[in-house]
Amino acid sequence: MNIVFGKGPVSTADIAGIARNNAVVEIAPEIYERLAKARAVLDKVAASGQHIYGLNTGLGANLKTSVSSDITGFQQQLVRGRGMGVGASLSRELTRAVMAARLSMLTVGGSGISPVVFTDLLSLLNKQVHPVMPSIGSIGAGDLVLLSALAQSLIGEGNAEYQGVIYPAAQALKLAELAPSQLGPKDGLSLLNASAVSVGQGALAVVDALALFDFQRQAAALSFEGLGGNPLILTPALQRARPASGQIEEAEKLAALLDGSALHKAKSAIQDPLSLRCIPSIHGALATALEAAKHAIEIELNAAADNPLVIIEEERVLSTGNFHTPALALAFETLGLAIAQAAAASAARFIQLTGSSRNGLPKYLTPVGSASAGFIPLQKTVVALLAAIRHKANPVMLDFLPVSEGVEDHATQSPLAVSKCADMIDLWRQLVACELLAAAQAVDLKPQHICGSGTSQIHHFVRDLSAQLVEDRALSDDLSKLVYSMIHR
Repeated sequence: MNIVFGKGPVSTADIAGIARNNAVVEIAPEIYERLAKARAVLDKVAASGQHIYGLNTGLGANLKTSVSSDITGFQQQLVRGRGMGVGASLSRELTRAVMAARLSMLTVGGSGISPVVFTDLLSLLNKQVHPVMPSIGSIGAGDLVLLSALAQSLIGEGNAEYQGVIYPAAQALKLAELAPSQLGPKDGLSLLNASAVSVGQGALAVVDALALFDFQRQAAALSFEGLGGNPLILTPALQRARPASGQIEEAEKLAALLDGSALHKAKSAIQDPLSLRCIPSIHGALATALEAAKHAIEIELNAAADNPLVIIEEERVLSTGNFHTPALALAFETLGLAIAQAAAASAARFIQLTGSSRNGLPKYLTPVGSASAGFIPLQKTVVALLAAIRHKANPVMLDFLPVSEGVEDHATQSPLAVSKCADMIDLWRQLVACELLAAAQAVDLKPQHICGSGTSQIHHFVRDLSAQLVEDRALSDDLSKLVYSMIHR
C-alpha cells in the first residue's frame, strides 16, 4: 500500500496507514519543485543579510545572539542541544506517525528545508528506521525537545530501532543502507520546529475514537434492547425541535440499529433513565467534538506551521507564531470531555442493567439467582474505569510557566492534551466492552424478545467471543477478547 503526498490533502487515515500498516510514502513531483523554490528563496534572503531566526540567530532566549560563522555547524549544535527529553520512549507506531506528520507538514514548502534532507527523512520512514524518541519534553510551543531525537537519528547520532532491534543510529542507518544526513543552513530547525508529536498522536487518536464510537453506538442500542427502552424518544420531530449539534444524525443511527425490534410494539415506560433517553444528544456532542479534533489535526497535517516561514510567492522569510497550537489543544480537551460524558452514560446503563431487578431482568443478570454474584462485581471495574477516564478529562492546557527568559511566556500543552485523550480512548474501549457484555446477557435473559437488525448483529458479535453467563465465572478473558476484536475488527 502506497500513499502519495502532494496529490490531495493528507488525512488522519493516511497517517494511521503509514504508522500501523507500514504504508510506503511517495512524493508527487510538484512537491520537490515547491521545496526547491522555497530553498532558493531562503538562500536568497539569507544572502541579503536579513536576520533569520534559527539560521543566523540563536533560538529562544538566545534570539539576539548572531551566528555569523559556521552556520552549517550551528544546525548540528542546534539539534544536539535540544536532546533533553525524558520519559518512556514512544511506541514504534507512534514514532512512525510523528515522522509521517512532520514529512506531511514539510511538503507545504514553508520551512525552506533542503530537498536532500527532506528526501533523507522520507527514506528514514520508508526504510523503517525509527528514532528512539522520549515522551516528555514539550509544552506545546513546538515539539523541539522531542523531535531532536528524530533529527539526531537522521544525522547518525542517538539510537534508532531497525527490524525490531535498537542500535546506535549510525549503525541502524548503515544496516538500512542509508547515509547520515548533512544538514545545511536552517535544516536542523526545519526538522525540529513543529508540533509533529501532537499531530501524529492526535491522528491515531482520532482514527481510534472514530472506530470505537461505532461500538459505543452499538452497545447503547443493545442496552436499549436489554432495558426495554422506549423507541419513541428517537422520533425525528423530537430531534428537530431542538436540533443540537449531531443530535438528529445520532438519533437516526440509533433508530437504524433498532429497526425491526420488538420494542416498537411493546408497552414501554413513558420516560426512561437519562442514560437511555438522552443518547442522541450525548452522542451528538461527542460526534461534533470528534469531527472538530479531526479537522484540527488535518489542518496541521496540510499546513506550514514553521517559524520562520518561507513565503514562496512573495520571496520573503518572516517570523511567525504558527507553531502555536491552542486550537488543537482545545479540540482535544473538548474531545476528552465529550468522551468522558459518553463513558459516564455507558457506565450508568451498565449499572441499570446489572443492579436490582428492572424491566423484568433478574437481579445482577444471573439466571440462577440465589447467592450468585452474576455481573455485580463487574460494577466495581466499570466505576474504576470511569474514574480513570474522568481523571484524564481534567484540562491541562492552562498548566504552564514562562520559559526561555520569558520569550516563551505562553504554551498550549497540546502534547499532554492529546496523549491523555489517547489514554482515555483505551479506557473507554474497555468500558464499552463491559456494556456490550452486560447488554448481551440482558437480551439472552429475555428469550421472547426480538432484536432489531443492527442489534442482532452486535449481539452475535458478542456471543461469538463470549458465552452467556450461567454459573459465576471470571469475565476478564471475555472482556479482553472483546477489546481485541474491537481494535482489529
